[in-house]
Amino acid sequence: MQQITEHLFDQDTRLTSVGVDTFTAQLTDRWNTASGNPNGGYLMAVAVRALQQQSKFRDPLVASAFFLRPGAPGPARIQVETARQGRRTSTGEARMHQDGKEILRVIATFADLDQANGRTLSLAPMPDLPAPDELVDPLADVVLPGITVAERVEYRVTQPPGWLRGEPSGEPSMTFWMRFADGREPDLASLPFLADAAYPAVMELGELPSATVELTIHLRNRPAPGWLACQINTRHLTGGFHEEDCDIWDSEGTLIAQSRQLALLP
Repeated sequence: MQQITEHLFDQDTRLTSVGVDTFTAQLTDRWNTASGNPNGGYLMAVAVRALQQQSKFRDPLVASAFFLRPGAPGPARIQVETARQGRRTSTGEARMHQDGKEILRVIATFADLDQANGRTLSLAPMPDLPAPDELVDPLADVVLPGITVAERVEYRVTQPPGWLRGEPSGEPSMTFWMRFADGREPDLASLPFLADAAYPAVMELGELPSATVELTIHLRNRPAPGWLACQINTRHLTGGFHEEDCDIWDSEGTLIAQSRQLALLP
């Protein structure tokens, strides 16, 4: 019988309890961005997992991360604190440290989505995308030295983005399919990373990748297996700061996550 190998995301977000409300993690260089540092969504996912360990409920409902300093491959220490345990939700705060300095602070609320049985209405339909196997891989013939996070995720687009051809379109918006490259299926624990895994839409304005200051994600449903349909937009650029909104649908057309981040151009 063939042994099932643990997926990289699960290996690289593994936690070790080292005391009351304290965990350690070994951050790796398999999720590095163009800056040479680990992707912010990856760091956020590690912190949310630490909070999940202490929560009365298992499903992350909303999480906000403030990026205080760049992270680096190597050991990290995460301290968590429960702010409130309620009947329907619980809220906590996590602080991630490296080399004695705080690099990330996350506040998250958890719930039991099986008990979320109130009214459901969606006024924003899933993007009308052809099936992934009918589209192209924008990174198929592209070498991105040091940007290891690009090896962790697969994308499918109708046509490669303009910035990748050296011809930014001037439209900071994109729609595409996305999934883990090693076959790992999406789940709530991975969505903070996946919401931050695509190249910034602001690159279609001729800008270099930006640095995230704050990222908030709302988790709406547990995702079905398969590709994720994503729509990313930037509408405002002010003094070098810009927002990026990301909506994600699963393979069955269900909205599963919405995120907004504030980022700063280099």
